Formats: sequence, structure tokens, C-alpha cells
Amino acid sequence: MKRKFLLGALLLSLLLSGCSWSASPYVSVTPHQEQRQNNQTDVVTASNYLELLEALKAIIADGAEVSAINVAEYPEDTLAYSMERAVQYALLNDPVGAYAVESILYETGSSGGLPAVSVSITYRHHRSEVQRIRRVADMDALRGAVALALEGFDPSLVMLVEQYETEDFTQFVQDYALLNPQMVMETPHVTERVYGTGNERVVELIFTYQTSRDALRRMQQEVKPVFEAAALYVSGDGEEYQKFSQLFAFLVERFDYKLETSITPVYSLLHHGVGDSRAFATVYAAMCRSAGLECMTVNGTHFGEPWTWNIVREDGYYYHVDLLRSREFGRYRQFADSSMDSYVWDYSVYPACIGAPRFRLEQEAAQKPGQVEPTVPSGPSLPTEPKPSEEPIRPEETIVPTVPEETIPPTVPEETTPPTVPEITEPPAPSTEPSQPAPTEPQILPGGPAEKS
Repeated sequence: MKRKFLLGALLLSLLLSGCSWSASPYVSVTPHQEQRQNNQTDVVTASNYLELLEALKAIIADGAEVSAINVAEYPEDTLAYSMERAVQYALLNDPVGAYAVESILYETGSSGGLPAVSVSITYRHHRSEVQRIRRVADMDALRGAVALALEGFDPSLVMLVEQYETEDFTQFVQDYALLNPQMVMETPHVTERVYGTGNERVVELIFTYQTSRDALRRMQQEVKPVFEAAALYVSGDGEEYQKFSQLFAFLVERFDYKLETSITPVYSLLHHGVGDSRAFATVYAAMCRSAGLECMTVNGTHFGEPWTWNIVREDGYYYHVDLLRSREFGRYRQFADSSMDSYVWDYSVYPACIGAPRFRLEQEAAQKPGQVEPTVPSGPSLPTEPKPSEEPIRPEETIVPTVPEETIPPTVPEETTPPTVPEITEPPAPSTEPSQPAPTEPQILPGGPAEKS
């Protein structure tokens, strides 16, 4: 009696509202179509299990709390069992039902000899939320919708995906924020829930931000001109190395930066001069890509601490670029793998940085912060090897000042004395006395005294 009264009251309310039993043996449903303006639900008809299940799913998709199903043509002996199966499927397997419905109560009975089932549904989500569920064909379309939600700082997103595949949306959000720092001011915490079974699923994503939506939108508008200015700064013809260097100068010379981590890294870096290695690398990569340059970010460690830097591709060769390390040198620098001893990264994920065989790379690879940079000799300022025709430069000797010698006047030749002509003397007169021999000194001979002669 109670069931008949409940069913009768339900049917009476439907008739008074202008609704009538559906005469169609099949239920044609387009889920999530806009609710009629009179906010009423038609009575649907089911003659087998599939029609009964589709009728229940249509009621849920419409967000109706109370409805009725005409089961006049349904086999009476299987109606109760079929209704129980349909309710369980709607609660657990149907994507929209699993997402939206808390519980389903039903009563079977008859009114005026017409068998019917009254349905009462309790929802965990408001009717308007159920009707706002968007349908997409595949995962690519879902990723596009997630990107738009991130750029608009939406608090949540609910999508019905016809061809669902497993996806790590927490990682997707992090990757998208890394590649689009000019659009995503804060990387939100992501809560992901998937409802239903089979190919068709409802995906619910909840984005939790620490910064208000209005503040994030304001930040987005304020950083946009900076990225536009960076693109203009390197527009036109020029070598890739020159453009990489110009963007380094454009970013690094903006502030006397303070190295700290921020939950809004791009805005803090470009407007307050506050950021860490990840903020520098992320913004630099985005600016390079906007200028048509190939640049990626690398996550790893530097001296054992978490660190982020870049890898750029110039003229077909890859190089490491650490903006904070280059900042210590005072200019843009590129490094090969061989000069990254203090860094650790996943070598299988990133390209090998061997570099072009040029003087710049060979010299830079051996440098450390604080050393004097090597320069290419451009003049005679550096010592060179002596040429064969040149004498080596010797150290200068200390020259002792000397007293100038006196000038010796030239010698006047003396007058030549003519040779003396011996005087002619007369010979001495002959002596009449006999001549005596001159006395001689005694000679001492060996062996004894000399004898006198």
C-alpha cells in the first residue's frame, strides 16, 4: 500500500507539472544537454534491462532528484533484480553516476494498472555542476582543456572523456608550467579523480593555489610585456650565439638578484629580483623559445644540492648553460659535458653536450669562477718566442757610471837629432913603457880555492 501511495503521488506530481508517460520503447539520451527551462523531467519507458539502465543514466545526467520509469512492458518477475543491477551499475560503473551520485532509492508498484518505478536520487555534486560536465573525444582534447584551465587559474575541471587513457596529470601540470612560465604564475597542487569503468570516464581535476585568482591574473598581465620585450631584444638577423648571449644579458642585468625560492617564481624573478636556479632556467628557456632558439631545462644537482640549468643547441651542437655560474664569470658562458664535474643529471634523458671544436669552448671548459678569463692574444702584450734573426731579450744590466777619461792631446813628434858623428881624435902616442895586464879577480873553482896564476 505504501509503495502504491508513493508511486501515485509521484505520478500525480508529474502529471500536474505537464509531463506524461513516454510512448517510445527506446530511450534516446544525449548526456549533459541543457536542462529545459521549465526544469521538469519526462517519464521514460523501459521494456528490458538495457533500456532500464539507459533511463536511469538519463535521469542522473539531467540532475533530477525525483523521477519515474514506465515499466508497463517490463517482465514483472525480473523487474526487481534488473532494477538492483541498474542502480549498482549507475553508482559504480557509469562515469557520471560514479562522479555525481551519493545514493539511489527506488520503489516498484503500480498506479491505475500501469507498472512503474519511482526513483529518488541524492547527489554529492549540485545539479548545475553535473550539467556543466564537458564531453571530449580523447586525451589530446583533455590535455588542451587542462592547459586552458591552468592559464585561466580555474579551481577545477570535470570532463567526460570518450576514449580515456591513463595519464599522470600531476606531472602534466608541472611540465606545462615549466614550458609556459609566462602563462602559469603558480604551479598548483593537483588532486585527480577518475570515475567509471571502460573506455568512457569522467576525469575530475582540482587545482589548489596559495595565491588568489585575481592576484595571479594581475601577475600574468605584468610579466607579459617583459617576455615581449625580450623577443624584440633579439629580433632580426644574427648568430645564435649572439642571441643566446643577448638574452642572458637581458635577464641577468635586470636586477642585483637575491637567490630565494618563491611560489610565484616568474613574477618574483622579473619584478622583484628574487629567484632560484629553477626560476632563472625556466624563464631563460621560455625567452629563448620565443626568439626561435632551441633551449631546454635540466633538473639535477650541483655540489649535491638540487639545481636547474639549461641546454642550448647552437649551430647543431649542444652546450650546457648555467646562468648563475655565468653570472659569476660576468658574461655568457657555454660548457661541454667534460666541464660539468660538479653536476649530476640523467644522461639518458638529455642530449650529449660535446660542443664544436673551437677556441671558445676549449678555453671555457677549463675555467672556474674567480679565475681570470683567457683571452685571445691581440697584440704584442703577451711574450712571444724570439725569431731566429732576433736575439732573446736579456735582463738589463746595471750600468755603473764611469768618469770620462782625460783627453790626451796628440803627441807632437820630437825633432830628430841627427846621428852623432864620432869626433876624429888623434891616436894616442905610443907608450915606451911595457904594458901591464889588467888585474883580474881571483875565481873560485869548484873543489877548492882558486889558485893564483
